[in-house]
Amino acid sequence: MAAAEPELFSEITCPDCGHRKTEEMPTDACIYFYECEGCETLLKPNQGDCCVFCSFGSVKCPPIQMGGGGCA
Repeated sequence: MAAAEPELFSEITCPDCGHRKTEEMPTDACIYFYECEGCETLLKPNQGDCCVFCSFGSVKCPPIQMGGGGCA
């Protein structure tokens, strides 16, 4: 049985202002920093998370979805 394809879009929600934006996640790289378009806060992953999608996104990053240990 083939593995399911990962979801590639995640809605990032800024913890400071609540601004939301759907972004496409790369499958071959982590996004460590993300600037909120609402308040210009620079988001960084929470401790223990590999990227901003795992901390602030509606969907975890593709490597986590595929059962890996996070972004390489």
